[in-house]
Amino acid sequence: MFEMDKDHLWHLLEEEECLLADGFDDAVIGISYEAHDVSKAVYDIGKIIAILCEDDEMTDEDAMEHFEYNIAGAYLGPKTPVFVFGYGK
Repeated sequence: MFEMDKDHLWHLLEEEECLLADGFDDAVIGISYEAHDVSKAVYDIGKIIAILCEDDEMTDEDAMEHFEYNIAGAYLGPKTPVFVFGYGK
């Protein structure tokens, strides 16, 4: 199985000029790839919620509402990041 290290991931994100969500670097889990489409940064929603709870002292409910409205709800063009729910490890 091919696995990418974090440095290579960030290199690809930069090379592909992916848009990034400010303050959520620790929530980046990959880069999307679709034939004949643009690459996009991929974020783990659970990690974003955890960052909001820790950094901004939000409750889980407030963090999810903030995420849905202010982060996931912001369309910035074809390179808008992708947000996914991951499974717990």
